[in-house]
Amino acid sequence: MAASNVSVENVRRLLNDSLTNLGFEVYPLKIGWYNSVLPPTLHLSYPDDTLAVVVLSTPAMFEDAFLPFLEQRCYQGLNDPIDQCVRQCITSAVSQCFPGEKVDVRYDYELLPSRKPKFLAQTAAHVSGAAFYYQKADVTEQPWAEKKMFGVCVHPRFGGWFAIRALLVFGDVTVGSELVQPVPPDCVPSREGRIKLLEAFNFHWQDWSYRNIISPIQTYSQKQRDYFSTPPAQRVALLRAWGYLPSDNNQPEPTSDTQSQEIGHG
Repeated sequence: MAASNVSVENVRRLLNDSLTNLGFEVYPLKIGWYNSVLPPTLHLSYPDDTLAVVVLSTPAMFEDAFLPFLEQRCYQGLNDPIDQCVRQCITSAVSQCFPGEKVDVRYDYELLPSRKPKFLAQTAAHVSGAAFYYQKADVTEQPWAEKKMFGVCVHPRFGGWFAIRALLVFGDVTVGSELVQPVPPDCVPSREGRIKLLEAFNFHWQDWSYRNIISPIQTYSQKQRDYFSTPPAQRVALLRAWGYLPSDNNQPEPTSDTQSQEIGHG
């Protein structure tokens, strides 16, 4: 499935062919769209017309990619199991679809030496049209005064039941007017709805109510909810209890620097 003529449509098609059945979605964007809404200190060092793709995981990823990843005994320990699964899926897709191409893959959990994230996941999702990034500034007559309020993305079909996993930058591929920037669907248009969303995300994120700010077409399965409700340091033990990891695996518990699109990382 190598891409002989790299173009937006080829990239989209090849990645969809490789990743959709595993529970992922892909959305192309130009680096200039991303950089235009951020201060220079957070810019990605590529020309504005450089092609990039943001990769999301949907509720189906847990059963379609993660559990098979564990059943095939692919987990190597040390890193977070979900992060390792996502990396394997994306690395495999990129190597099969784009051999010889310069693809800079940045994962949501990766940090620069400065401790800044390698890319701002929610910004990338917003400018690509994948999901609307609701922030404090999107609320008129804010009721929180100077209180810090974290923003959150809402997917038009899954609500909050998804995660932003990676950004793929095709360093040698430039795109022109054929790629038009889409407007992300404004799923929560009212002031009251946005206040409810941001307060649920910031103050009650552990009950996951913010994920249902719209009626999603699919949510996480009970097994997936149990997994992400478990503290990260205890998740390997849970997977052992479920039988997905050998009980005599004495590898250390995984660590992850990730802070995905939601505080709870899932």
